[in-house]
Amino acid sequence: MRDITLAAVQFAMSDSPAVNADRAEGLVREAAAAGARLVLLPELFESRYFCITQDPRHLALARPFERNPLIARFADLARELGIVLPIPFFERANQAFFNAVAIADADGRVLGHYRKSHIPQNPGYEEKFYFSPGDTGFRVWDTAIGRIGVGICWDQWFPETARAMALMGAEILCYPSAIGSEPSEPGWDSQPHWETVMRGHAGANLMPLLASNRIGTESQDGRDVTFYGSSFVADATGQLLARGSRDREEVVLARLDLEACAALRAGWGLFRDRRVDLYGRIAAF
Repeated sequence: MRDITLAAVQFAMSDSPAVNADRAEGLVREAAAAGARLVLLPELFESRYFCITQDPRHLALARPFERNPLIARFADLARELGIVLPIPFFERANQAFFNAVAIADADGRVLGHYRKSHIPQNPGYEEKFYFSPGDTGFRVWDTAIGRIGVGICWDQWFPETARAMALMGAEILCYPSAIGSEPSEPGWDSQPHWETVMRGHAGANLMPLLASNRIGTESQDGRDVTFYGSSFVADATGQLLARGSRDREEVVLARLDLEACAALRAGWGLFRDRRVDLYGRIAAF
């Protein structure tokens, strides 16, 4: 058996990066105290979600990957607690800006980082104004608790993201997110769709999946987005193990056996029976 407890944390962000980092640390500590070995924070948790409108002033929030104080702080926290900790951050790389996540192993080593591949552009989610498309390609990391793959928010809507990480040997899929209401369609609630799509990735690849999201209403230049939380853990068949509320700060925890997940994957033969000779059409359009 390789039993492991996974945790997703959700909370509302303030205007203060220092306050947000402190609150995130408190929730990570709470998750670790409950036995979590992998803790997932929401996308861009250091600040409010500044992509609701287009405002170049927010580009000043970006920091380089190297010698980044947020990454250093949370890598030290990972080492202290003995946990694996993906660290979402806003990256500046020379003249380019990326939505990124660094991966801290349980010994505090930063294993590298991933840059968000798929960048949305919709009212309330004006990310193409702020971020270049990621150039790292999909990545997985060997950590103290197993091999993990991490996508970021809009990446979660693309089955190719999950399948690529699975083919690279991932054992757990992680998606830090910032998603909520649609200012242009106030009656539309994407939460059930959001959850269903990711649970499908878990089931299609026969591996557990962890998703985190923020909560609260954030306003920018007269436009509001209410983030719907609902952070969750799904098992290797896509069944829901735990889900957070839509509006409360929470640590969402679930325990599972990675060895049993691996046996299920091998027994089903999904990767054995792939027909790569037929899949060229996917990249042809």
